[in-house]
Amino acid sequence: MSGPINHARAKISKIFNGEPQSYTRFNLAPNTDGDNSQVEVKLSTEVEEELDVPEAGHRHAGRSPARTQLCTSRNMFYMALGVLLIFVTGYLVGYMTHQKPMPSQGSAEGVECPSLQLADSNDEGVVNVPEPTLDWNDITGMLRSKLSSSAFVQTLSEFSSENHQAGSQGDEVLANKVLGIFSSLRMNPWNDEHYVQLQMPSRNDMNKVFFGSEEVGSPQGYLAYSAPGVKQGRVVYANYGRVEDLKYLQDVGINLNGTVVLLRTGKISLAEKVANAAKFAAVAVLIYPEIPGNYDLNTELYGHVHFGTGDPYTPGFPSFNHTQFPPSKSSGLPEILAQTITAAMACEIHKKMGGKDAPVNFKGKLIDFDSYKLGDSNNIVKVVVKNNEVDTRIHNIFGVIKGFVDPDRYVVIGAQRDSFSWGYAKSTVGTSLLVELAKAITEMIKAGFRPRRSIVFASWSAGDFGSIGSTEWLEGYLASLDRKAFTYISLDGAVSGGDLFKASGSPLLHKLLKETLNEVKILAKKDRFLYQKFDVVNFEAKVLEPMKMEDGAYPFLAFSGIPSISFRFVSDEQASPHYKYFGTPLDTKDRLDIATGQKVGDFCVSAAQVAGQMALRLVHDHLLRLDVTTYTSFLRKHVAKINMNLNQLIKSSVWAPTQLSARWLISAVGSYSRAADDLLNDAQNSDLEDEETCRKINDRIMRVEHNLLSPYVSPRDVPFRHILFGFGNYTLTALEDHLKNLKTPEADTDLLRNQLALTTWTIQSCANDLAGDVWVLDNMV
Repeated sequence: MSGPINHARAKISKIFNGEPQSYTRFNLAPNTDGDNSQVEVKLSTEVEEELDVPEAGHRHAGRSPARTQLCTSRNMFYMALGVLLIFVTGYLVGYMTHQKPMPSQGSAEGVECPSLQLADSNDEGVVNVPEPTLDWNDITGMLRSKLSSSAFVQTLSEFSSENHQAGSQGDEVLANKVLGIFSSLRMNPWNDEHYVQLQMPSRNDMNKVFFGSEEVGSPQGYLAYSAPGVKQGRVVYANYGRVEDLKYLQDVGINLNGTVVLLRTGKISLAEKVANAAKFAAVAVLIYPEIPGNYDLNTELYGHVHFGTGDPYTPGFPSFNHTQFPPSKSSGLPEILAQTITAAMACEIHKKMGGKDAPVNFKGKLIDFDSYKLGDSNNIVKVVVKNNEVDTRIHNIFGVIKGFVDPDRYVVIGAQRDSFSWGYAKSTVGTSLLVELAKAITEMIKAGFRPRRSIVFASWSAGDFGSIGSTEWLEGYLASLDRKAFTYISLDGAVSGGDLFKASGSPLLHKLLKETLNEVKILAKKDRFLYQKFDVVNFEAKVLEPMKMEDGAYPFLAFSGIPSISFRFVSDEQASPHYKYFGTPLDTKDRLDIATGQKVGDFCVSAAQVAGQMALRLVHDHLLRLDVTTYTSFLRKHVAKINMNLNQLIKSSVWAPTQLSARWLISAVGSYSRAADDLLNDAQNSDLEDEETCRKINDRIMRVEHNLLSPYVSPRDVPFRHILFGFGNYTLTALEDHLKNLKTPEADTDLLRNQLALTTWTIQSCANDLAGDVWVLDNMV
């Protein structure tokens, strides 16, 4: 019993002797002397008596009966007050020593997070003792009870729409539905409006493709942000348009300069395909959908080819209508033409092509296996693109569930609302997940759940044009978001199959995701669970994937430095037809039903449990469930490769060993490792029920991701500044590649030294901030 009794004593001592939360006439100042001395506070009647005190020898001689009666009454009042205090103290001791122990899973350090409610400002001097919050099992059970397959089926039906392209009337109808639901839930909803430039086909002048003098077709589909104009050249089939595919063509003697490259969908994004072709000096790109042959070969394909996110004509800054900016454009806009064609048009081109046989890995199922050719010099294709930029108003819709302790710290859950066509798996599922999670968690609040931190729900527009809605919001509020938003969870494309579970995200969230998957029963379409339990090995091998630029979570991670994650139920490409309908009118309810074994509603429940449980854990515990130690291993892997490549260069006598070294980079990673370990020790040895202490530790955790954005480049010129997930010379990957490509003493050694220096101090600065106050730092890295 000594442990609970001591804990109770500490609680009572803190209530009565600790620094006060507010000041009243009974408590004028906190005791800062560090001992048990008390500040004497006199009531007004005592002050009056002291102003009229007789001499010492006659203290009671002049006291009147009325005054004697007053003293007696006051003494009786103090006696009653003393008895009351003894009773309250006894009650508190009994309560503290007999309450149910908190479960160990309640937080990272085994202590549940009590809901702290501050006294009303009108009740001076009153301390509200918070009731114990629900334990974690109660919270997860409550979430499960609020989610149902039937509710998802109904919501999916309400938000299913064939026409809800960004900025259209259909998009605004869905935006108003979300806004109405958030209003009915009393989530203090608001609307974030932007005016952006979207690229669309000309209504009067169709895009066209010719093979020789014959027109192949006038596709309805298109690729937003293609360069407009007319180009022609030799057509070359280049598989998926990966760098290795294009290098293969060069190796077999095909010069890609001035060519029109024919590609199929898959493996990499449409924007990457076009960017790769541009690097090899192609003048135009044609892309067709690689869909199962039993579907309509005339299916149109839609997408965008901006190698970036956000409005490409306001790079690095928001597209608010009231702000005037000079003309500018993103460096990710292609300088070559890009156009989609149907599979039927691609068949026609393939059958007319000559030249060398395509290798086995280039051959798909579109035509006869032996008919795939790489093309010869006589196969001339002309591409005509007449797309126009259109100023478009878009709306992002938000709602918030405010926290009870740190309402200004929040996790954001978001989903794309728009689509070029039906977009059932692409956007309807995500929007339905967003709405149902909002309903479930607001019901949990009514039932007694008290989150420490806030949850922001966001419905984005213009996602199909490259995460424009979310990126513009980030650009507009970046200065405050990096200090307040500590996680983003994307719901885009969360259900497109039922065989595998995949996820991409910040290493800070990997541990939380694995723990969540071990608590949630992950459904599979054959009435079984995908995995019984995840360990470190099969979690990394079976679940984790690199985050791609087209991922809805990518701008949050690589542009804003907010720990982000996305996940998805997908089909096994080897076992069954992969869901290949994104960006086409075939992304419908019927086809998603087939891909999930008629269990779309059930998979939505599982997806909502994963997203909801991660969000609730992040807003419930004292300590943020962001594992700062995970980055240590990630950084060490990269630095080990850099050091190995650098040593190979030194041994090859390209440079003398004294001229270049990875010593300081290795030291910076060591600093980060020590800072991460020290933070965990600080958390374990701190009273996390103290609000200020808990907040300081969490602020150190929150800054890690943001501090891995390189401070040495402009977000306008290089928006994705993350040294692990970004693009550019400042990244660890670029440094590794540079070392691999340095073969001669004439190489750019100054650039390499700068890369080493800037990378080193980005990591060291992150370590310094993670370590805490400046007086605990040591400049000897």
